[in-house]
Amino acid sequence: MKQTIFVLNGPNLNMLGKREPGIYGAVTLDDIEAMCRTEAEALGCKIDFRQSNHEGDLVSWIQEAGEQKALVLINPAAYTHTSIALHDAIRAASVTLVEVHLSNIHARESFRHHSYVSSLAKGVICGFGADGYLMGLRALIKLATPQ
Repeated sequence: MKQTIFVLNGPNLNMLGKREPGIYGAVTLDDIEAMCRTEAEALGCKIDFRQSNHEGDLVSWIQEAGEQKALVLINPAAYTHTSIALHDAIRAASVTLVEVHLSNIHARESFRHHSYVSSLAKGVICGFGADGYLMGLRALIKLATPQ
């Protein structure tokens, strides 16, 4: 059975390609999904790619991933810095998770330097644009593969 990875995307990521291209680039979320699907096929896994502007959706999806024993690659977007609910959902679901950000959140405004997700993540990838998603998928498969 193929390993499933939930690729979860938070608020405003549906606006990629239009929103602040100087920070986020010209790539769209559809482009990132296509890249992730190609990479998942090469890695022999399947992805469930989702985006929501609603915190509760992300919480429910993390819980669903836990029930399915799926891995999680998440770009929580602005909820990174504000959501104790995401933190609690990740902890409760006991999912293996990698956090990803298109921009380097540590080189931006000081309010973006704190993450409620990072302390529960196996790793954090930021600043590599859309390629960070591919790095995250590879990292999750490596983490899930017995050594």
